[in-house]
Amino acid sequence: MTTATATREDLGVLEPHGLWHYFIELSRIPRGSKNEAAAARWVADMGRALGCEVHQDAVGNVIIRKPAAPGREGAPVTALQAHVDMVCEKNEGTPHDFLKDPIALRRVGDRLYATGTTLGADNGVGVAAALAVLASKDIQHGPLEVLVTIDEETGLTGAANLASGQLKAKYLLNLDSEEEGDLTIGCAGGIDTTATRKMALRPATAGHAPYRLKVMGLKGGHSGMEINAGRGNSLRILGSVLWTLGPRFGLEVAALAGGNKRNAIPREASAVLWIAPAQVEAFQAALKALEADHRSALGAFDPGLAFVLEPKADAPAQVWEDAGARAVASFLFTCPHGVEANSPDIPGLVQTSTNLAIIATNGDQVEISTSQRSSIHGSKMDMAHRVAASLELCGFTVKHGDGYPGWKPEPSADLVKLVTGVHEKVFGKPMAIKAIHAGLECGLIGEKYPGMQMVSFGPDMWDVHTPDEHVSIPSVGNFWKLLVAVLENA
Repeated sequence: MTTATATREDLGVLEPHGLWHYFIELSRIPRGSKNEAAAARWVADMGRALGCEVHQDAVGNVIIRKPAAPGREGAPVTALQAHVDMVCEKNEGTPHDFLKDPIALRRVGDRLYATGTTLGADNGVGVAAALAVLASKDIQHGPLEVLVTIDEETGLTGAANLASGQLKAKYLLNLDSEEEGDLTIGCAGGIDTTATRKMALRPATAGHAPYRLKVMGLKGGHSGMEINAGRGNSLRILGSVLWTLGPRFGLEVAALAGGNKRNAIPREASAVLWIAPAQVEAFQAALKALEADHRSALGAFDPGLAFVLEPKADAPAQVWEDAGARAVASFLFTCPHGVEANSPDIPGLVQTSTNLAIIATNGDQVEISTSQRSSIHGSKMDMAHRVAASLELCGFTVKHGDGYPGWKPEPSADLVKLVTGVHEKVFGKPMAIKAIHAGLECGLIGEKYPGMQMVSFGPDMWDVHTPDEHVSIPSVGNFWKLLVAVLENA
């Protein structure tokens, strides 16, 4: 089946039925990070409707307990863990309100997409799987705990505020991974570095006309999982345009915008500019040449880059003084972004990176958000301090977030052996054991519950944190088979 939009009835035939049922229902509830309270309440209500013990803590995390199946009472307590919030990204022109509209699901062959927005399979599939386990009557599992956290995507707030002593589990299965056949046993830590700068303003030059310059067409992606994929960063590219062409054409900057999630590589960015009419044609020609240069540099990694210059009727009449505009352009152009170092121990694993994520203009204030990741604490802080130094050189006031810890791999743990053994028995092939550069809640949970053994696995997903996010329907079926088999053998 290939349709523009899939109805609930279309998707109701998918297997495993229980998992997809809960995912479809969850997709009807707006649940962007920091707006997931209704979705968390729905999870709690589902647990109560299934006759389970339910507790919701002060920040909104939901803990649900289900007794063991008959005969499995002596098995270790196992926790299933997922986060209920999702990244809200949409294509320009998509008429979707993440505060009130349901996700418009779209099936294309054996893959599930949304329509012009992020899908929320990250981590809605994990939440749905946990609820389906709670609803099951035929899985021979031991005592279960389900932990559904809030606000993972914008700072792991739920996991950070989880109180110690609430969970009893020996094993924790994090259901927030994105590659079938991979078992994640470690992840990077991270920290946010944000900055503000007050801009001196003056009236736009008389006779100049306002335009909007857009940098668009890039893939974007998860700033941990795709940071080494060679994709373009719209903010850095915009900085290149402003720094290179600004003085040449007398561009006057009124506002900049781009990116909207600290953990997503920015796909689009824009500048409101005032330009002398006599310069517009030559500026457009220079833009075309610079676009060609950037497209050539990106190549097949990110072939869709486009610059668009269009008149803007409602532009601010005040523009930034030239020195301030030059400073901001200089930062965007020179800011560290991307992979800083690869792991010397695990081939193909990024060890340290930084993401130039967001720029916004609020009156005479410019705000910039970045994030840094590393599996080495000292390297994470060094990268954050280097970004801060660049910001300070360009006149910004800088703040660092609290950060979150990494998750140390324990490849010889009993749980790792259990899951890999079950996978080989069920699928006839070994799992790939790995650590990832993205952040997972396991690091924070492990700090509060030392000795708890943890692993993470999930189905195949692609382009998470972008409007192209999609998930493999057959892979979700295999993910479910593995989850059930692990619970029955734990």
